[in-house]
Formats: sequence, structure tokens, C-alpha cells
Amino acid sequence: MKRKQIKQLSLVLIVQLLIWSSCSLKDSNQRQVLHLKKGWKFIKGDQAGAESYAFDDAQWEQVDVPHDWAIYGPFDKNNDAYETIVTQDGEKVPKLRTGRTGGLPHMGVGWYRKNFHVPSEAKGKKLFVEFDGAMSHSKVYLNGTFIGEWPYGYTSFHFDLTDHVKTGEENVLAVRLENKPKMSRWYPGAGIYRNVRLVYKPQTHIAHWGTYITTPDIKQGEGTVNIKTKVNGNGHYKLLTEIYSPQGELLKSGATVFSVQGDVEVEQTIQVDEPELWDVETPRLYKVLSKVIHNNQVIDVYESGFGFRHFTFTSDDGFHLNGRRVPLQGVCMHHDLGPIGAAVNHSAIRRQLRLLKEMGCNAIRTAHNPPSPDYLAMCDSMGFLVIDEAFDQWKIIKVVNGYNNLWDDWREKDLKALLHRDKNHPSIIMWSVGNEISEQYGKESWKIAKSLVDICHEVDSTRPVTIGLNTYKPVKNNFANQFDVKGWNYYLDYTKLHKERPNWAVYASESQSTVSSRGFYDTDARPKRHYRRDNLQCSSYALEFPGWANTPDVGFAVLDDNPYLAGEFVWTGFDYLGEPSPYNIEWPTRSSYFGLIDLCGIPKDIYYMYQQRWTDKEVLHVLPHWNWEEGQNVPVHVFTNYDSAELFVNGKSYGVQSKDSSEIYRRYRLVWNDVIFEPGTIEVVGLDKNGQAAKATIVETAGEPYAINLIADKAPVKANGEDLAFVEVQIVDKEGRICPWANNEVHFKVEGNGKFRAAGNGDATDLEPFHSVKRKCFYGKCVAMVQTSELAGEIILSVSSGNLKSGEVILKSH
Repeated sequence: MKRKQIKQLSLVLIVQLLIWSSCSLKDSNQRQVLHLKKGWKFIKGDQAGAESYAFDDAQWEQVDVPHDWAIYGPFDKNNDAYETIVTQDGEKVPKLRTGRTGGLPHMGVGWYRKNFHVPSEAKGKKLFVEFDGAMSHSKVYLNGTFIGEWPYGYTSFHFDLTDHVKTGEENVLAVRLENKPKMSRWYPGAGIYRNVRLVYKPQTHIAHWGTYITTPDIKQGEGTVNIKTKVNGNGHYKLLTEIYSPQGELLKSGATVFSVQGDVEVEQTIQVDEPELWDVETPRLYKVLSKVIHNNQVIDVYESGFGFRHFTFTSDDGFHLNGRRVPLQGVCMHHDLGPIGAAVNHSAIRRQLRLLKEMGCNAIRTAHNPPSPDYLAMCDSMGFLVIDEAFDQWKIIKVVNGYNNLWDDWREKDLKALLHRDKNHPSIIMWSVGNEISEQYGKESWKIAKSLVDICHEVDSTRPVTIGLNTYKPVKNNFANQFDVKGWNYYLDYTKLHKERPNWAVYASESQSTVSSRGFYDTDARPKRHYRRDNLQCSSYALEFPGWANTPDVGFAVLDDNPYLAGEFVWTGFDYLGEPSPYNIEWPTRSSYFGLIDLCGIPKDIYYMYQQRWTDKEVLHVLPHWNWEEGQNVPVHVFTNYDSAELFVNGKSYGVQSKDSSEIYRRYRLVWNDVIFEPGTIEVVGLDKNGQAAKATIVETAGEPYAINLIADKAPVKANGEDLAFVEVQIVDKEGRICPWANNEVHFKVEGNGKFRAAGNGDATDLEPFHSVKRKCFYGKCVAMVQTSELAGEIILSVSSGNLKSGEVILKSH
């Protein structure tokens, strides 16, 4: 294929050139995008001949895509159970892991088939299929012909179907997927779990992921936009590039005449006056429309997004965005969405990000794989900084059927696919090529690291490349030196590191890994390393952690005592399916305890410890609840950004406590250890700098369970057959107080223009299938998820439980 680069041939043109965009996007000569969501057929298990055009799939299940076949369960300790050594836990011999990948049946083969009609007008057009991700080892067929394969389940990929399509007829797309046992360290999901599209394009068209947009010069009053556009085809054409403001107004445009034989890259530079900067607080997004014009007719239109922002990592003052220091207040996130599994859902992603934003989080590390394009688009629009991560494993084995088997043939393809797909997202500030890679110990492994960094720089020269390390060895063997910015997981001696490598820019790529179960409290509230209980829960005092980890208090002190660090990425923002440390060998445990928010989206107490640090909100969060045995000693902790507060029990003062920087567990929390329980009320009064009362939080003793209270998420839902409404279910007493020990089983009923989708309660030991219409509350709460239909109107959720007064909420879709 002949490649050449063309510099801009014409002057920047203003609004007058809009005449070239007058053709409708629905013009049959232009590209058309068809989202393949409904009407898929699915079966679990291998099926001989299922790729063939005439195969009878009448008995297969009909599903919508995105689809995760494994999330429906059942949970079983034997699902992907295997023996392994987790060295981070100090293990010397293999132990049987039962919940490491969620205890769900994600292994095995699954087939999907989709019938679609190709109109006769499509003759002469190119037809492509685009997969945002399919888990895993995908093999794609059209009308019985093998089209291509892509084994890594997290990579987006596309295939050209043109030579095998039947125009004017029905066509059959078939996809075979296979998840192998021992392929993951967490729940990977299963199936076509991300979006799929058919794209009709003219013979000459803008290539897949065909624009590369950078803003190399941003100064007061003006911003430079550089756009490189790859075009496939043959002939002589004009490329019209239009830039639209965040408000949708056409700002500037530029036109370039070019010739192409095979493919060509057209480079243009356009100046924009008074650009609005993309920032974590004001994520201003611009749009680019790239139009290929032939004989004064628009034959192809391609849309891209970008943002004006500039940033740098420093060795002595952390991360700077748009000229000011911005600490990375980040979390690591796995890709599952709790009770709905790995299947991409916009409303579920939006809810996760909104809860994180309210906590003060401004950054995400996509641990440990490429995220969905939908996720990145929301990070762009909501103002999150992103580390886009490619791999959890290189050639050296972590799990026997992991990426080590793909490394030799696929690492460059997968990495380039990630880079080309994501390079225009303003949210992305770094590319990460690995996490706790075993190669970091090798003397010659720096050469592998360098090769990956070189690929990143070749595709995108504007962003630094990083990695998550977890040992000091790479400092000495030239491995860490290959990366532009260095990340360390759970490392604490950053003072030593800075003294030895003062010119390195460094951040905490994983921090804390504190474990907790929402609503459960062990009143022996002291730091505990890898502590386990018979009830398989972790205390919510935020003082428990696995062997390699630490508490937030220790992590905060490390950051405050080493201000050169750019920030941290807490493990993790939400609980996720799999990796139930510290209960790796116990059953039933099928999901993690690491989250600041539980699996179904209810914030834990630890959430407020970060909120008081990461926001300017007045935070005065009191724990635990106030339902205990008479006379029991109950430590009271307060997560607050007030330096001092006074505690009262039924009006009696237990004195004022103040933060004390000389004592680690009083530096970031207020603690009253010797509080004797008596039914009634505890009140904590936050004191301002003058010692005056500024804010009060009251916790009351609850009575017996009496009723069900429902609180619907405030986010509006669309009648598109996909949106979810999230409804928190609370067991309350006659006065409306949450009953903190309640574990009542509740039953869900949905009527109207919607249906029940799933429910969860945040309990890592609960084996009830998520799609079951019954659920035990966990310490007084659970969450129901209701899915809209395509008809706007009312959706009625009713929740009942034995003799309790039932709850009902009316949701409205539009």
C-alpha cells in the first residue's frame, strides 16, 4: 500500500466552506452506522457447523448485545477453582482458590448469530463490522466464511466483510467465543459484552480510527489544532475539516486537496480563537467533522472529539494541568458493573463515575486492561483523568491461560489497537503497558519495556508512558528507567526513592487496598493485617488490609510527607467480582472487599474518609451505627475535614478530640475509644478554627424493622430499552430510621414500561443470583436495578417482605 503525507495546501477557510457539508448524513452515498443490539441468538457450548449460513438456531436463546452470559450464574465454588501461590500473601505452597474469578461460569464456548439484511443499494459500498470487545478468543464468520479472529477479550477490533456479503439478501454473522479456565485473576465476563456495529462506507473513506487530533500550542486567546486524517481509497478528493465548539457552533474549518492510491495521511493545522480548556471541573469538549468531498459532493463524514488541555508531570511538584498543580485523586477500576456483570451499560457506568466524582475522585486507572470506548467517552464528558492500561501480564506467567499465550503474536497488535482507538480522548493522560509485570526483575527485560514504550511514542508522542511496579528492583536494573513516569503499587519509602532518583516523576499507581464490608463493625477497632473471621466479613472502621497493603491513614501520610508525588490510585473505587482477599481460600466469597463503594453502589464508611480529604465539602461522617448491647464498649470514629469535634451520648459529653499529626491513627480521623453504649442518640459536633460549633451529625438507635423505604436514583432514565434506574431499598423502623442489623429477604415486582434487571446488597458471600427477584438485605440495605422499555411512561417498583409495610416507587422514563 502506498503511503505519503500531505501538508495542508490551502489557507484556513471560515464559515463560507459550510456549503460543502450541506449533504445530509442520511445520504445513501455516505457512511451509515447500524448498531447491532437486538435480535441476536446465543447458545452456551460448542456447536458443530454453527458458523454456516443455513444452520438452524431456532432453539437458541434470543439476547440483546452487550451480553454477559456468565453473570446469570449459578455461583459455584468449582467454577474456575484452581491451586496457585499468591506470593503477596506470603504463601509458600499452592492453595485452592474458589472465588478468585467470581465463582461464576464464565469458562467454555459460546456462540452468537445475528441475521441482518443488506439492501441492494449497498452494492459498491464497503461493509465493516466493529466490535468494541468480545470475551474472548473470538472467531468471526459471515455467511459461513471465516472472516478473522481476535483473542484478547479487551481489545476493540474490526473486519472488512465486503467480499463475502450478499447484497439484497439476508446475511448471517456468527461469532464463536471461548473463555479458558485459569485465564484471569478476576472476573473477566463472557460473551459479546461490548457494543457491535455494522458500518457501510463508500469506496473512498476515512479509515477506522482515522483521525489523530492534537493541540500542540495553547496560549492566551488562541489554540492550535493539528489534525492528521487517514483516508483509504483511490482518486482525487478534497478533505474538509470542521471544528465545532462545546456549544455546537461551527468555529473554523480547513480544506485540503489530495490524491490517494491505497491510503494517505492528510495533515491540517487550524487555529481556534479563545479556546475553552478541558479540565476536571470544566470538561469542555470540541467536535471535529472530517468530510471527504468528490465533485462537490460529500461522500464520507467521520466524527471525532477532542479537548484543549496541556499537562506535565514534574519530578518535584507532582502533576500540573493547564498550568496549575492538580493532585491525582484517583482510583483503580475493574470493568465489571457489579450485579449486571461485564456487559456495558451507559447508565451503570455514569452512576459509578458520578458517585466517584461526588467523593472528590478526579482520576481513573483502567486496571488492568483497555476499557470500553463508552467508559472513556464518559470520562471525557465528566472530567476524569485516565491512565489507559493495556496488560496485566507479559510473557512470564501469572495465570497459565493468560496473556502469556498471546504475547509473542499479539502484543504489538493489541497495544496499537488501544493507542489508535483512544488517542483523541482528552481524559487520557498516560498509557500504561503493564501491572506488576514479572519481567521487572530481569536483567535484560528493560529491552522489552523499551520496545513497548517506543510503540506508544511512535503512535502518540503527546502522552507519557507508565507502568505499575511493585518492587524496588526495577530502580537498579534499568527497567523503571524506560518509562516516562513511574508508578509504584503499595510502595511506602518514597523519600528514599526521591533521594536516589530526584529527577523521576512518580505516583502511587495502586494504594491502600484497605478491605471493608459495608455496615459490619468489629468493635475491636485496631489495625489488622490479613485478618479473617468466621462470618467472612471485614470491619468498616477502615483499619484492615491484606499482607501487602495498608490503611488510608498510612497512605495519606506517605503522600503528605512526599509532596513531589503526583498522587495516588486507590485500590479500588468499587468492589468488583472476584479476588475476595483476605478470604481467597474460603467459600462462599465471590467478590472483593477493596472498594470505597460496595458492589451494588452504596458508599462504605471509607468513602467519606476520602471525601473529607479530596473535596471542600463539609464532611462529618460518624461511625458506627448505634444499635449495640447495653453497656458494650463501642469505639466512635469520625471522618471529617474539621480538625476538632465533640462527642455527646444522650447529651453527655465525651469530650473534644482533635487531629494529631504525631499519631498516625489520629492524624486523619477523630477517635473516641471508650464510649459505653446506651440506647438513644450520639451527636458529633464539628468545631471551627475558633472552637465554635459549625456542623452536627446525629446517629440514633433504631427500633424493630417496620417498613421498606425506597430511594430512587435522581438520574433521569430514557425509554430506550437499555437505561437502568437504581433504587436503594432500606429496612426502617416506625420512625424511618434504618435498622442496621436487618437482613430481611425482600421481593421485587415491576409493572408498567420496564422490567426487573438485577439486585445486589454488597455482601461478598451472597450466592443468590443477581437476576433473582428476591434478595436479603445486608445490614439494612440492598439495591434494585430496573430497566426501561422502549415505551416512555411510568414504571412501578414494588418491594415487599413478610409482615413489613411494603414500599413502592414510581419511576418515569422519557
